[in-house]
This record gives sequence, structure tokens and C-alpha cells, in this order.
Amino acid sequence: SEQNKFQKWLDVEIAVCEVHFERGTIPADALEEIKTKAAFTPERISEIEKTTDHDVIAFTTNLAENIGEAARFVHYGLTSS
Repeated sequence: SEQNKFQKWLDVEIAVCEVHFERGTIPADALEEIKTKAAFTPERISEIEKTTDHDVIAFTTNLAENIGEAARFVHYGLTSS
């Protein structure tokens, strides 16, 4: 399902953020904020994708809407090309 697909994407994003924290590139408070506030809905992602024409950008934008300032560390160092 779309819900499961995006949940797996979120699981990967959080795992990457945890590694960045371990390496000192993400502060502890930002990691905690990401882990507690990260949320999405497939419906909102679909809505955003209509303007971005990019599924990953739509996904990370929806996460950012919920996470706030710490969202700048989500997808950090990754590429979706």
C-alpha cells in the first residue's frame, strides 16, 4: 500500500538521521524532533506531488510540514536521482 511504502521511506530517513547523529552531523535535539514529529499522509503527499512532479520531494515536504526546523536534516546527504 502507499501507506506502507511511505512508512518504509520514513524508516530509512530516520535510520540515516541516526547515523548522522552518531557521526556528529545532526544534533541530538534535532534527531529527537525528527523521530517524534515525523508524520505523513499519502493523500497530502499526492497533493504536493501534483505541483512538484517528484514523489520524494513531495514526501520530504510533507514530513517538513510536521517536523519543522529540524526537517532540514531529513534526506541530508541522500539523493533521489
